[in-house]
Amino acid sequence: MASVWKHPLSKYWTACFRDLAGKQRRITTKETDRKTAERLAEEFETAVRTKRTLRQAQVVLDRLHQEISGVAVQRKTVRAYCAEWLATKEPETACSTLAFYRGSLGKFVAYLGERADFPLSRISRTEIVGFRNALASKLTAKTTNHDLKAVRVLFRTASRDGLISENPAEFVEAVRRENRVAGENRRNFTVGELRVVLDAADPEWRSMVLFGLYTGQRLGDIATLCWSNIDLAKGELRFVSRKTARRMTLPLAEPLRRHIENLEAGDDPRAPIHPRAFALIAAQKNSSMLSRQFGELLGQVGLRENKSHKGEGKGRRSLRNVAALSFHSLRRTATTLLHEAGIPAAVAQALIGHDSEAVHQQYISVGREALQKAVDALPVV
Repeated sequence: MASVWKHPLSKYWTACFRDLAGKQRRITTKETDRKTAERLAEEFETAVRTKRTLRQAQVVLDRLHQEISGVAVQRKTVRAYCAEWLATKEPETACSTLAFYRGSLGKFVAYLGERADFPLSRISRTEIVGFRNALASKLTAKTTNHDLKAVRVLFRTASRDGLISENPAEFVEAVRRENRVAGENRRNFTVGELRVVLDAADPEWRSMVLFGLYTGQRLGDIATLCWSNIDLAKGELRFVSRKTARRMTLPLAEPLRRHIENLEAGDDPRAPIHPRAFALIAAQKNSSMLSRQFGELLGQVGLRENKSHKGEGKGRRSLRNVAALSFHSLRRTATTLLHEAGIPAAVAQALIGHDSEAVHQQYISVGREALQKAVDALPVV
């Protein structure tokens, strides 16, 4: 017959019972109330003697928990919880971040297959490691770690909300960066290459390249700029970063200021500076199509291999050859040129808007005069 015992140094009762073979078993009940612990001990003994499956035993324990506490145990499936979690995140995060979460969790659900309809508590560290390794065999380390991060956040939230007792993703390590795809050799533009690109670009792309070089900002932020973001009287560009939600106020470099003064502006301050790009971002919710267009522009001038967008039988999840030059290279170029001009690292990071929280603390002491000196150091192209 099952019984309970408590170690003098523990506040919890331990269930003592014998299994079907007569072997003595001891399992902590994690209960401080003796009567509750005794009922659990009886259920443990019944479960092992009748060879109940894990699911059958879980049903009994859930019922027992409800009888004792008056609160029903929630057993949400992985698939259902992913959908619920994404719905919760929608009003809290940027569209691009939500798209990232949706894509990563979609991969996780696809990897689990039928197990996606198991309760969250049935997912172990083994499944998380398997998912990570499956991604690492097909994708770059950066993409793998991003997808793993989304799964970690999902299970951390589930643990915080009491849906699982232990977080299976907590101690799953990220993939080492050395595993990145060969040929990932991103680099900066030279001034000569920039002039070639500007000569070949149409007016809107030429404008976005100049904004990219003289502000160091991301393609999505530049594409969604409106005339209300420009203050020519103060010589400033003001906007909120789509990725970091950080409010940015940047002084205009003189070449960029002259360029803006020559652009045709209407009477509506809400009108976009780059209408085609703005419309594409609004339709696509991300800048992937614009990145592709810029890649095609680089291909036209011989700075990048022209790609066929027809399928090669590898699938969307296969390893990608990362181009050395992209629109993001303008951000890298601006940073490098600032450093080569002797601009202090903290000032350059404040101007570019680095994501690191540690570096962000250095921004506090960066003044307007220092930022103006930084943009004035950029060369005329």
